Amino acid sequence: MTAALLVTAPSPASAGPNLIRNPGFETPGGPGNDTMPDCWKKSGWGDNDVTFETVPDARSGSAAMKVSLTRRVSGDRKALITETPACAPTVAPDRQYDLSLWYKSTTPDVSVTLFRRDSVTGAWQYWTDLRTLPISADYTRAEVRTPVVPPNTDRISWGVSVHGQGSVTTDDYVMEEVTVPAPDPECTGTPTECLKGRWDVLPTKNPVRSMHSVVLHNGKVLVIAGSGNDESMFAAGTFTSAVYDPGPGTWKQIPTPVDMFCAGHVQLQDGKVLVMSGNKGYPTPDGRLGYQGLKDSYLFDPDTERYIKTNDMSDGHWYPSATILGNGDVITFGGLKQDSTGNVTAERWSAAQNRWLPTGQVNQTWSFWGLYPSMILMQDGRLFYSGSHVFGNGTPGTGASIYDYDRNTITDVPGLQNKDQRDESASVLLPPAQDQRVLTIGGGNNESNPIANRLTDIIDLKEPNPAYRPGPLLPQGEVEQGGVRRPQTGAEGKMYVSAVLLPDGKVFETGGALHDRADPVFEASFFDPVTNTYTPDLAKDPVPRGYHSSSFLLPDGRVMSVGDNPGNNTYNHNVSVYTPPYLLKGARPEITSVPDDRWNYGDVQRITVNRPIAKAELIRPAAVTHSSDPNQRFVDLPLTVDGNTIDLNVTSNPHLAPPGWYMLFAVDANGIPSVARWVHLGPQTPGASRHASHTPSAHVHDFADALAKPAKKPLKKRDSAPVSPSVTGCERAYGAAGVCVPTAFPKTVAPTAEARCDWLADRKYGRLKVNGGRDPLRLDRDRDGTACGKGDLRRG
Repeated sequence: MTAALLVTAPSPASAGPNLIRNPGFETPGGPGNDTMPDCWKKSGWGDNDVTFETVPDARSGSAAMKVSLTRRVSGDRKALITETPACAPTVAPDRQYDLSLWYKSTTPDVSVTLFRRDSVTGAWQYWTDLRTLPISADYTRAEVRTPVVPPNTDRISWGVSVHGQGSVTTDDYVMEEVTVPAPDPECTGTPTECLKGRWDVLPTKNPVRSMHSVVLHNGKVLVIAGSGNDESMFAAGTFTSAVYDPGPGTWKQIPTPVDMFCAGHVQLQDGKVLVMSGNKGYPTPDGRLGYQGLKDSYLFDPDTERYIKTNDMSDGHWYPSATILGNGDVITFGGLKQDSTGNVTAERWSAAQNRWLPTGQVNQTWSFWGLYPSMILMQDGRLFYSGSHVFGNGTPGTGASIYDYDRNTITDVPGLQNKDQRDESASVLLPPAQDQRVLTIGGGNNESNPIANRLTDIIDLKEPNPAYRPGPLLPQGEVEQGGVRRPQTGAEGKMYVSAVLLPDGKVFETGGALHDRADPVFEASFFDPVTNTYTPDLAKDPVPRGYHSSSFLLPDGRVMSVGDNPGNNTYNHNVSVYTPPYLLKGARPEITSVPDDRWNYGDVQRITVNRPIAKAELIRPAAVTHSSDPNQRFVDLPLTVDGNTIDLNVTSNPHLAPPGWYMLFAVDANGIPSVARWVHLGPQTPGASRHASHTPSAHVHDFADALAKPAKKPLKKRDSAPVSPSVTGCERAYGAAGVCVPTAFPKTVAPTAEARCDWLADRKYGRLKVNGGRDPLRLDRDRDGTACGKGDLRRG
């Protein structure tokens, strides 16, 4: 369905007084109004040439506003409602408003742009782009509904932004308040379930020791184990994956060509899963060599459920990042090389060539970003390193930064609390992606092994000089230590936390542990990005979910959790599924038709629903491991509403919504989501109905453009960064390679053989062989080759 067909305007959902003063530009502005009509002003940024004209070419009355860009290098120009009490319409939190205007244009690079005033600070700030307007030679009416007005907002301003060469002429602006009817909620579970949700442990178990989970665009789930942190499986060349089908609840094991244990993975724009690196070798018992990264790379095809070999990467990357870019390319950093040193080489997958590019064709800073560094794509194509990572300390400096690939510079951003204790923390781009806010939750440090923290930090990347600010402390639950549960106290939080974006716009956090691979925490909460608050004391997953666990959103709106691999190297194969309270409030809205499941940037896409909805969004399916899914995002789709026929306005910016398959949810005024429908978002394809020259370009904003800290230039070229073979926090002198006797025990454990052996016994480590005669923790006093035997414990 073409945008030209969809721009014809439906009737407003409800009629009300027009809240716009001087909606047709007939009243001229007074002195000092820069030739603009009353209640209108010039705005914009960047390197461009522009004219603002009040012209007689009106749709009605005697005047219209014409904005023309005759030269553009960057930025945009816009005619906006003046941000004064006399002109800017008053709004109320939790309400929605229908905005409409008549326009004609010679460029597809026109957006309806919205600003809001913070009633506490009095400051005006960009809110969101609502709609991209197609080229139109004749006056055409465009209408779009605002999102729900957030708290502390008392006025809004809006207008059209022109961000491409050409002109737009507008007239007859209207703004009306609307009411979205909410059905009466009806609790369909127990009263407790309707408040806290419900966990169910599935009757079928995960057949593999997985630590990677990917939701496929057919609704199935791929879990990858490789050797599953089991050295005997590695020695036997037995590598495993499995696909779960939620419909019948069945599992299918998949032949797996190499040890994808602790690889990286990302969803590509065609729906295949790119799996990069993995484990070339386990650490040596003498401690001289740690884990070694593979150079291998594969695609997993959801249609055939088979792996397809690609060209190799330049180097091994055990524990790499993987971030998809706005053009469909993938960039990866960090991890361990084939010789266990830190990989300083950035690698880039070319979507156009379907291959990894040679190192010389990829910009290099020669920086070591660590293991699984969380690299989140920003709306202008830069990358935000949130500070979340796996193992040890954070990066030097502030521990968080913005990487500009095109300029090849790294600029630190301040404010991340305890940046060296964010090992196995979780970071998410908060809903909606248009807000450009990132939340970082919890974490610890496997090298020093303190209690995991309760810290949360929030950064607004729309600010000129963004900085993390402390968020509310993570709620506390119960911790299990030595088989005994107790309430958490003081500063106790959790690492290995999972954070899942939900279709109602909240973040569900669950799982975790108090120490490195030990002491599971049973707690779950919702984080609300609108109020910046947690809803604590939700239903708790009955299964421990620590190291090598993951949680992720299913298309039906539930959350699935798998895995747990504590230091004794047991593995929990139980699978649990969380039903959020929104699925226990009564009947769900239904998307009754999606005529076109192939969407282009800047499109208007029409769907139908069975009853009124308040919002719709695209959620990118999960590809998660080790608390990390930097590609997880929730993209708002502003609505144009005509009863149960809804036009969805798709962003023109692929940096906000990288190409690929998404889950489309419709959500009613009670926060109840539909079952998702799958749609594919991508660039205009050859032969499509919209002419190539009419394809809109990305509307990028000037956020984070005044960073206070100086940009760091690339380091000198080097092969690698030194990394200790014990980077994983495990003393390899004891037990098999997958067993993790901590190099640093929790501070509550006395530095004696007795206390350490008691701690290990409480956590069911069993008999531990001493490797190669090394006994750095003095756990084998009788030197019989077994740690913590009867002869080693001299009590009294």
